[in-house]
Amino acid sequence: MRQKNQALMQSIKQFAETYYLENKTWPSLSQISAHMKIGKTTAHRYIHTMHENGMLSYDGTQGVRTELADKIQRASCMVAVLGDVSCGLPKYADENIESYLELPRQLLGEGSFYLLRANGDSMIGADIDDGDLVLIRQQNTARDGDIVVALMEDEATLKTLFWDRQHKCIRLHPENSRYQDIILENVLIQGVAVKVLKNVRRTHLPA
Repeated sequence: MRQKNQALMQSIKQFAETYYLENKTWPSLSQISAHMKIGKTTAHRYIHTMHENGMLSYDGTQGVRTELADKIQRASCMVAVLGDVSCGLPKYADENIESYLELPRQLLGEGSFYLLRANGDSMIGADIDDGDLVLIRQQNTARDGDIVVALMEDEATLKTLFWDRQHKCIRLHPENSRYQDIILENVLIQGVAVKVLKNVRRTHLPA
């Protein structure tokens, strides 16, 4: 193909990737034709050539697709927001998911994760404030000093876990001196906090 056709192919690829980033889906042949102001036959011919050249993928039924999709999938994932931790932890089911948040995989590490919204001030000493989103790794074990989601009867709480082997009990420690430790014989651990996502609060300048 001529140089101008190469430029058009690059424009088609750029439009497809921009469309995907904005809409989370790939454009159809008709949408490419309309945006590029070329006929559908011409658009199909270009897309077929680009498919053969490895510039994009197109199977004739779904929208075009470039390597950008695979890069995004490897670089990020969707994490479910399950609600307030102090109101009880919902079961991990579709009907209990409030929303999803896309987070970079580099931030997460290995494992399965969900997000809970902190409610209250019992963990302010660990820099977890009311309204913060806490990233939880799903697991049923924890080490001494981990901040865990612990289920007590029907209520979940976010506290620092300590194994008191001398008294053969478990201490759920709030990171706020206004509150006392919760002493338990047994506890069901539903996850360990690994990150805190918070809004930056503006500091008011002195008058």
